[in-house]
Amino acid sequence: MGITRRIFMKGGAMTVVGMAAVPEFLARAAMAAETGQAHKRLVVIFQRGAADGLNIVVPHGEAAYYTLRPTIAIPRREVIDLDGFFGLHPAMSALQPVWNAGHLAMVHAAGSPDPTRSHFDAQDFMESGTPGVKTTEDGWLNRALLALSAGKQQEQKNAAFRAVALGTALPRILSGRAPALAVGNVNDFGVAPHNPQPLASTFESMYEGSVDSVLHGTAQETFDAVKMLKASKPASYRPAAGVSYPKGHFADELKQTAQLVKANLGVQVVFTDVGGWDNHVNEGAGEGQLANLLKEFSGSLAAFWQDLGPLAEDTVVVTMTEFGRTARENGDRGTDHGHASVMFVMGGAVRGGKMYGHWPGLANEQLHEQRDLALTTDFRQVMAEAVAKQLGNPRMESIFPGFRNPGVLHLLG
Repeated sequence: MGITRRIFMKGGAMTVVGMAAVPEFLARAAMAAETGQAHKRLVVIFQRGAADGLNIVVPHGEAAYYTLRPTIAIPRREVIDLDGFFGLHPAMSALQPVWNAGHLAMVHAAGSPDPTRSHFDAQDFMESGTPGVKTTEDGWLNRALLALSAGKQQEQKNAAFRAVALGTALPRILSGRAPALAVGNVNDFGVAPHNPQPLASTFESMYEGSVDSVLHGTAQETFDAVKMLKASKPASYRPAAGVSYPKGHFADELKQTAQLVKANLGVQVVFTDVGGWDNHVNEGAGEGQLANLLKEFSGSLAAFWQDLGPLAEDTVVVTMTEFGRTARENGDRGTDHGHASVMFVMGGAVRGGKMYGHWPGLANEQLHEQRDLALTTDFRQVMAEAVAKQLGNPRMESIFPGFRNPGVLHLLG
């Protein structure tokens, strides 16, 4: 937690290569970091499989919750109370200090307004940013980058690592005309171009074999960025003092995200995902399948927050999931495909330590189709504020076409 931008720059790759050898766009990034003018960052995390918002952020103050879930509800005595009505699942204790410090907020009864219960369709709609429309060709996060003002585009056009997805193929959300990279592993430099087809190769071979016009004109700068990243010896990366990531794929991806951010390569947007949330059978209450997943999930987020050190102040993390679970547990002590869920917002600019959104209630007549938590906050309302604040892009008509934003939630200061 004690690491600073100045110390990192002196101890990192910049001093290994020397400023005279640093490409211009990397030199600008280094100078920005030194003067505290580094770009703000947005990290988007997709919980694939439909996360059970009711057992993640528990409405323990509502009696109907316990009636609907006689075997999988989290007992009141185990819930980590947040405000007297809502509380965290006990496996998420790692995030309590972030909440207490005012850097974590939750938006309950949130998600996509489309009523589909298909994982594939729902994920596609949330990544395209156009719920119910299957003909959208690009992703909303790519459009958020593409639609920036001319000044912002000029400022960022040379940043090879401006938009990064952790994975072997670029996800739907980052597909489009704006340049973006899929990084399979920071240590191996496995990447894929901005189309959704995987490509296990080095940066050099990617660009040599690429016919993609979006990549033209940036190859040499990308090679320079690779050299810079290699010079920082990514395989020997160690998190900040006192930080310990859990074991698991998601934790490793967040550690690599911190690694990229701290390397001062101009990272502005990062996307990653974590699966395993489709708990139809034996979901568990305070212990079990969901609890095990939440322990890694929350521990990874907390470690990432600590690992960033001062850079956390300019970083915002937002989570989303395609839909929630049924309010009632099923006959297999699990939950089926539902509607609304919960979103987490964590960051230096977050007005945290409080819940956001309107709680619809769990009485039978309050449920969506008399079975699911009703949706009261469209995920695009949350993302619109994050994009405007972190990326400086208020052009929502280009990012979320057809969406009529009911207003700002004031999640971010």
